[in-house]
Amino acid sequence: MTPPDFWYPQVSGSRPGLWAKAIETLLRPLGAIYGAAGQAKRVLSTSYRANVPVVCVGNLSVGGTGKTPVSIAIASMLGAFGHQPFFLTRGYGGTEKGPIRVDQNKHRAAQVGDEPLLLASSAPTIVSRDRPAGAALAEQQGASIIVMDDGFQNPSLVKDAAFVVVDCKAGFGNGLVFPAGPLRESVSEGLRRAEAIIAVGSSPQSDASHISKAIAEHAQDPPPLLKAHLKPAASGLKPHPYLAFAGIGRPEKFFSTLRDLEAELVTTRAFPDHHMYTNQELDDLRRLAAQRGAKLITTEKDAMRLSPEWRRMIETLPVELHFEDRKALEDLLQKKLSLTKSPLH
Repeated sequence: MTPPDFWYPQVSGSRPGLWAKAIETLLRPLGAIYGAAGQAKRVLSTSYRANVPVVCVGNLSVGGTGKTPVSIAIASMLGAFGHQPFFLTRGYGGTEKGPIRVDQNKHRAAQVGDEPLLLASSAPTIVSRDRPAGAALAEQQGASIIVMDDGFQNPSLVKDAAFVVVDCKAGFGNGLVFPAGPLRESVSEGLRRAEAIIAVGSSPQSDASHISKAIAEHAQDPPPLLKAHLKPAASGLKPHPYLAFAGIGRPEKFFSTLRDLEAELVTTRAFPDHHMYTNQELDDLRRLAAQRGAKLITTEKDAMRLSPEWRRMIETLPVELHFEDRKALEDLLQKKLSLTKSPLH
């Protein structure tokens, strides 16, 4: 699904026209119903409490905000405290309902989803549409703490700590609930349940001032705002032209990162989030790149949806998340989860 421009006026760079504003106004009642239904479900549901702490990394909007790199960074922090973190995820885009532990040597994205395969390269990962059943399996397999990637609005599992991830450029969009806007729930309702907001940018200079302004407008006692940015893990790109393609929440963010690294992009191709590439599509991309003397490059998440053969032929850009104030997040985790640092770490 490609979001309409009026959802994200900050990204489009222009104010919605009269027709877009009319559609937005007409959809507002549906958004109010959607938000109220979600809130009622959370209030009326019975939640399962796992025997180990559960940390949730979620967002308030539909689409990608950077949850997966934040989840990986938090799991790394928890590991430094001597814990054995397990990721728990729904496995969006996969056929497996779970609960099942992801095996990178056996599973493909069509079965478990692309994000679980990426998570599994950092820590053991459980895919389960039934979150309590997934948490129980993680416990059985040795988890001392669970990091839930997404599921902030899902009330089935008690969360001991929850973080809301926001894209620095997109922010909260137009501030309206789906389908009038990109939000799954109102900003005020969501932030009430969060320990912190993590604003993820593409560089240390990413501006989060509009996020601070939106928080001040919607929350009387808001949680702290922590800034982070994605940094390429690779030492550098090879000095040749690239054809970049991506099927993520905001492909342009990947293309902008490449440009910031001074990569020579002959052209770009954007696909829907979680897109499963066909051999024909990849052949077409390879031919186009060859015609322009370029190499193909994509994201690590997209690479999870490629066959091993295609993966060997296409470059990726590994990224890591860097927090401006890492200690502030560590202190929050310690305080909320009563963690103490292991003498071995």
